[in-house]
Amino acid sequence: MKRLPTAIPDVLLIEPKVFGDQRGFFFESYNRRTLAELGVTGEFVQDNHSRSAKGVLRGLHYQFRHPQGKLVRVIAGEVFDVAVDLRRSSPTYGQWVSAILSAENKTMMWIPPGFAHGFLTLSESAEFLYKTTDYWHPDDERCLIWSDPDLAIRWPLEGLPQLAAKDSAGLKFSAAETYP
Repeated sequence: MKRLPTAIPDVLLIEPKVFGDQRGFFFESYNRRTLAELGVTGEFVQDNHSRSAKGVLRGLHYQFRHPQGKLVRVIAGEVFDVAVDLRRSSPTYGQWVSAILSAENKTMMWIPPGFAHGFLTLSESAEFLYKTTDYWHPDDERCLIWSDPDLAIRWPLEGLPQLAAKDSAGLKFSAAETYP
C-alpha cells in the first residue's frame, strides 16, 4: 500500500498494491500493520456497506460525542468523496478535501475522528464500504448541509442531488457543533 497526501495532512488516500492478470486481480484492502505504518491507527469496530443511485448525496455526517474515524472505499461504481475538518484546534479547521474513489482506482480514504464526511454518487450506482472506529449512535449523529456557502464544496453536480430528509435538514458550518 502507498500513502498519497491530501491538502489536509490528517486525511489520507491509500493506494493498494494490486496484482492483476487476465484472470482478474487481488489486493489487500485491510492490513492493520501496514495501515498503521501509513498513519491509520484506529481500531475498527464496525463495517458498513451502502448502495446509492447516481446523483445521491449522503452527508455530511459526523457523530459529536462518539466521533468515528472512517476507512472508506468503493467496490462498484464511482463517488466524489469529501471530508470536512471540524477540529477547532486544527490549522485546517473548516477546510475540506475531496477525492474520486472508484472500483476501478481502488483508492481508499482515511478520515480520522473529528471530520464530517459525505459523498456524491457519480456513476449509475455505487457500492460504498467503510470501516469505523466507533459504533453508530443514531442519537449522536449530526449533519452539515452539503450546500453551505461558507464551506463552498465544489460538488460535481448537474442539477440538485437526491438527499435523505436528515441531509436536507443539515446545519450550516457556522451553527454546527464542532470539536475542540
